[in-house]
Amino acid sequence: MNHSITPADEPNGYDDNEIVNPGANPHMNELLAARLSRRQALKGYVGVAAGALLGTSALSACGGGDDGTSGTATSQALSLAFTAVDKNKKDLVTVPAGYQVSILHALGDPLHYGDDMASWKDDGSESAASYNRRIGDGHDGMYYFGLSEAGAYQADRSDRGLLCVNHEYVVGPYALHANGRTIVNNVRTVAAEVEKEIYAHGVSVCEVKRGSSGTAMSMVRGSRFNRRITSATEMDIAGPVRGSALLVTKFSPTGVKTRGTNNNCANGYTPWGTYLTCEENYLNVLARAAGDNAKRSAKEVTALTRYGLPENRRSPYLWDTAGSDDLFARWTSSVTGAAAAEDYRNVFNTFGWVVEIDPFNPESAPVKRTALGRFNHEGAWPAPAVAGQPIVIYMGDDSRNEYIYKYVSKALWDAKDVGGGVAAGAKYLDDGKLYVAKFNADGSGQWIELSIDNPAIKGYAKYSFADQADVVTHARLAGDAVAATMMDRPEWGAVNPRNGEAYMTLTNNSNRIAPTATATSSSQLKPDAANPRYYEDSYTKADGTTAVNKGNPNGHIVRWREAGGSVAATSFNWDVYLFGAQADAPADVNLSGLTAVNDFSSPDGLYFDPRGLLWIQTDDGAYTDVTNCMMLAAVPGQVGDGGAATAAGGTATVKGANATPDTVRRFLVGPVECEITGIAVTPDGRTLFVNVQHPGEDGSLTAPTSHWPDSQANAASTRRPRSATVVVTRTDGGTVGV
Repeated sequence: MNHSITPADEPNGYDDNEIVNPGANPHMNELLAARLSRRQALKGYVGVAAGALLGTSALSACGGGDDGTSGTATSQALSLAFTAVDKNKKDLVTVPAGYQVSILHALGDPLHYGDDMASWKDDGSESAASYNRRIGDGHDGMYYFGLSEAGAYQADRSDRGLLCVNHEYVVGPYALHANGRTIVNNVRTVAAEVEKEIYAHGVSVCEVKRGSSGTAMSMVRGSRFNRRITSATEMDIAGPVRGSALLVTKFSPTGVKTRGTNNNCANGYTPWGTYLTCEENYLNVLARAAGDNAKRSAKEVTALTRYGLPENRRSPYLWDTAGSDDLFARWTSSVTGAAAAEDYRNVFNTFGWVVEIDPFNPESAPVKRTALGRFNHEGAWPAPAVAGQPIVIYMGDDSRNEYIYKYVSKALWDAKDVGGGVAAGAKYLDDGKLYVAKFNADGSGQWIELSIDNPAIKGYAKYSFADQADVVTHARLAGDAVAATMMDRPEWGAVNPRNGEAYMTLTNNSNRIAPTATATSSSQLKPDAANPRYYEDSYTKADGTTAVNKGNPNGHIVRWREAGGSVAATSFNWDVYLFGAQADAPADVNLSGLTAVNDFSSPDGLYFDPRGLLWIQTDDGAYTDVTNCMMLAAVPGQVGDGGAATAAGGTATVKGANATPDTVRRFLVGPVECEITGIAVTPDGRTLFVNVQHPGEDGSLTAPTSHWPDSQANAASTRRPRSATVVVTRTDGGTVGV
């Protein structure tokens, strides 16, 4: 997600575009000058791998039977069956003819009944405590779990379920507070405002249900399953870092517990029926005092700097300034006591993890699964579970020049674990191997294990790893040690349930420089085969001025197929599935041949629904003079269906087949200044959930630029904008998209 949250007088606010990896890992075009004929090589590979992967056991493991996975992958051909939505800048969610939109829930809507549970009032007057029982802010990743009459996970149920939604961050000036944040000389002087923000982060779980007719959904207010997990919720720590000195705090002197999950962006799910929420831009809430380096070891300073927390850094949210109460004081990762158990010097290390939540057990504590590594976790996307095979999860680190990761469990999947909650999570997610990706210029790639036994890690000169807990806590440094491929902001991933191929969006990178240019800093990267474009694009901003985007401003989507069809393989073949671009861009920029019905910029959200239809969402700042952010539907091909290409700037790459109106089509355009993010589809394909985040982001309380979601039904609305979840259905009750 592309957010910069900076109070007016705050000089060092965090931006997730910030580069904290200044490394000089070799460029792929320098590694291999001679290129293979990829079209033939990859097509041959696909033919062999498809037979291995798409056997009866693999296909059944994608379905909603005894194995408990959440959807049905069939061999039925997919065909897009809607009229493409035109690009537009309307203050509403625009969908194709024959579709309808309803609002499921928005910031501040009550999950329960009772005292302090009045409807949202449009004036910021709701109490801080009430946000433990209200929908949070900044709707983002989400997942739908079918709910049986007995209150258990039922993977194939579409008319009743639990919807888990991430609440990534708070939009302070808009709907949460009466008059925006109160800040005086970089101090939050109204503690109740900070408390409200703490409770508005995290995750919501709510029951949803269809009515007696139709396929639209509504929230079941007062359901026993409705729940908030916030930045103050107590959580367990599991895996190799549990009990490590790296996690010792005043709250948990033994390093086995912590409080809160924060800045949760994308997500994942497990075949046993639990939700995975992922901590991305947690630097928004963490500070570090001036002079703190002198109180730390050189090794600690290296790690803190690599993860973007230098000394003398104020957090954009300034939560730590609201008072001496532990609710606020714990947001500074500074040495203030005689030992780690007397302060919060290590609180920084308690964020950046994948957190498992059991939505079917409201009393269960969330668990931070440390074996999956620590970084700016955009999400955690599982490959289809196959009986007798390990659980595999793909992950991206959303910052410029960061890495793509894969986790492979030691335990092998057993469908008897469906419904096992966090106990099943302990079996599969606490013991396994963590890998990082290296993309070669010839269209091949390797997964390199991040293990303390890897000589490149054990002997790394820039950081002395102590043990495996140190490796996974500082996975970025371990990735540096093995020269992993630095990517253009790895964001959402998804796995095609029809053939097991994995996809990941690379949203953009304005810090790429021309292949012939000379870098002026170690963080500037020349293009390489997996991140091949460099070009400049001028555009007109909303205020009428002209700006120039440089580097790779429109982003692309990379995909890969594991060797031999085994998701646990340590090698793969890859290509670039789609390049974002304006339809009228030069051919070496618009490498995928996009047209007016499917051009897009800055791909972000990504999701394969149970039928194998791919949904692509945007979080864009480079094409917003023409259109609001959008969502497209796609019928994907397979790795190797395109061929060799040369991108703007002259770098060779391998790309997928060109898009056509039959294979990629714009399905939805969001309201003003929003991000379209988060998506879920019921197993029957008839109900689509989509999140709209920060509508009217560039406005203010006195000069709002959006009034959505109220403007969806009332064009004359003057109400404040709010993040919200929408439900999209066909008016005839048919399947969505196809």
